[in-house]
Amino acid sequence: MRALALLIICLVAVGLAHNSTSDEHTEGQKYHGESLAWTPCPVSPTLDGDHQLECSNLLVPMDQFNASNNGFNNEKHFNISLIRLRGKNATANGNINILLNPGGPGGSGMSLMYRWGVDISQVVGENFNLLSFDPRGVNASTPYVKCYPTPSNKTQASQNSWTRTDPYNLTESSGNWWASSIIYSQACKQTMGEHGEYINTPQTAADMNSILDAVGQEDLYYWGFSYGTILGQTYATMYPERARRVIIDGVANEFDWFTNWSDRESNDDTDKVFEGFVDECIKAGNQTCPLAQLAETKEELTEKLISTIWALREEPAPVYVNNTVSGLVGFSDVWNNAVFNALYSPLRWAPLATALTPLVQTGNATAFFLHYMLPSTAQSYNDYDEGDANDYIRYNDGVSGPALSPATPEELIPAALEASNNTIFGSQQWPGYFNRRSWAVRKTTDFVPERGVRTAHPLLILSTTYDPVCPLISARSANDAFVGSRLVEVQGYGHCSLAVPSNCVNDIVRQYFVEGVLPESNVVCGPKLPLPYFPAENSTTGATSPVHTTGQAS
Repeated sequence: MRALALLIICLVAVGLAHNSTSDEHTEGQKYHGESLAWTPCPVSPTLDGDHQLECSNLLVPMDQFNASNNGFNNEKHFNISLIRLRGKNATANGNINILLNPGGPGGSGMSLMYRWGVDISQVVGENFNLLSFDPRGVNASTPYVKCYPTPSNKTQASQNSWTRTDPYNLTESSGNWWASSIIYSQACKQTMGEHGEYINTPQTAADMNSILDAVGQEDLYYWGFSYGTILGQTYATMYPERARRVIIDGVANEFDWFTNWSDRESNDDTDKVFEGFVDECIKAGNQTCPLAQLAETKEELTEKLISTIWALREEPAPVYVNNTVSGLVGFSDVWNNAVFNALYSPLRWAPLATALTPLVQTGNATAFFLHYMLPSTAQSYNDYDEGDANDYIRYNDGVSGPALSPATPEELIPAALEASNNTIFGSQQWPGYFNRRSWAVRKTTDFVPERGVRTAHPLLILSTTYDPVCPLISARSANDAFVGSRLVEVQGYGHCSLAVPSNCVNDIVRQYFVEGVLPESNVVCGPKLPLPYFPAENSTTGATSPVHTTGQAS
């Protein structure tokens, strides 16, 4: 799956970044039955002035499965950053913690909690603590995953290796991509050293047991989004006896993730969401969706959008506001960054339509540039720097390196085309296939997903009807793999159930966590109405969703 994940506004600037002093130990609050010391979080000790927010750290072994790899005195470890929003009634309820993962891979649980902790708490109720964490190698956890010692090293390597390619011509670019991917993988291997071999999903699943043990909790209560569904499925397969309440939301196919080299299934509904954007715009009319004034039908508008944006491949649109605000708007800026990312949440559709209208109508890209590409606004559409965690975890987990059957650039070309030709967004996946084939980090996991898994209590599986990166078919695959699980489909577009507000889904989630109640059979939930895709007063801030996206997330 493409390395793009959900657009959480960058919060690491407030002290949660990978260069924070998370290794420092300070005395803090200890609770009965827990071994951790909690301190007020560095940004704010509360959210919305009402919910207590606390942070801690936990040392976990570098290798959870073979202690002999951790050094003579177990000195080789990862330091995991934890964040918890305390429920007002959690102590009376037995102090149960619901673990959260926002996706990615490479998504920050610290950022998730600051952005969406209160909203998720309103869904599950005040009887639970919400506990999230930066997985090994991610954000504030250390060591932090990076393939180059400094950002300038990475920038220079990228300029030297990738700028001489045509990103839209796979045949002409394959040789350069192949060579560049070899450099990248060797840099990843050298920079991270031995720790890099143990940054994978099964190790993180075992880390979750360490977290549970540290807070004195036997059973896993969990809500994982996007890639977090891979983590949830992995945990439930490895430790079914502790999987008591597991929700996977916006589901990725675990069998493809671990045993297949391509992400083809993840593209199944991508184009349907784009078609939904165009269709809903035409239905809304030009008073609320200005793009609608440019065409009579959705087919006509689709053709105009694609032809305009595709033309930017040959000739980017120049923007000059003044001598400090100017730049070029290219194909990837519009198609891969803005349009593709907007598919994750219908709340982003109205700002996108407003920004695209003058570009399609007259070729003027100023509105687009000001909304999407200025540093002050672009931050909202580019998550904190996740380093190279997305690639690291993805390639360490799945089929990569010499195990990947296409052995030459010439053989990889048709395979990459076949893997991506089911979506008009497929070209952004191509470089990743070369990185996967050249991956040089030693593989230390042999985890293989299973079917017929019986957990302590059945899983609850959530999906929208049309998810741009984790299609409904993948949720059905998980439904088949876990005995007794139930699938709840929420009607609408977007990535994960929270993209489509639904009282029906909220009620099911709350009853599941509180009482363990599941629907008698798989159900379909309608959205909370009205659901205006293009409201009368368009917001230009670009709403986001709690799930992590830096391109195509899983």
